[in-house]
Amino acid sequence: MKNHVLRPLFVVIGIVVLILLARIVIVPKDFGIGERGYMYAWYRKSNEEDWKKFKVKYMGREYCKDCHSDKYDAIKQTPHAAIQCENCHGPANDAVSEHPSDQRPKLVIDKSRAHCLRCHFPLPYPTSARLKIRGIDPDKHNPDMECSTCHNPHQPMEGLK
Repeated sequence: MKNHVLRPLFVVIGIVVLILLARIVIVPKDFGIGERGYMYAWYRKSNEEDWKKFKVKYMGREYCKDCHSDKYDAIKQTPHAAIQCENCHGPANDAVSEHPSDQRPKLVIDKSRAHCLRCHFPLPYPTSARLKIRGIDPDKHNPDMECSTCHNPHQPMEGLK
């Protein structure tokens, strides 16, 4: 073979060898090993304790249901039923910490227009699930007002407050 073919071939082989050597050095020995043998996933047996100590940030809507049943029941009847409470109210973890139930701090509610537009900005993609969410033109629909001035997020179909 000619040199113009061999040189690039040796470079490619050298790069592959370097990648394989780097993998041996960088990837932990127990990466991908599970109780049932080899598992091709982002899993390390030696990392389990780290994940057990990891503090969960979001609690889910079931956590909110007991204390806020009125809001929970109201929102289940609206298009916002698919949205977790913490999407608007922030993670409940910070409020749960060490406080008894009667002393929990209130969750911060983001009432900014930009927060509502995360879901209600119109998207022109026909296959997007967001197409089911009514979008607004933020430049024409009350551009200088916060959405919650007129709309109740817990009962958006009621219209104006």
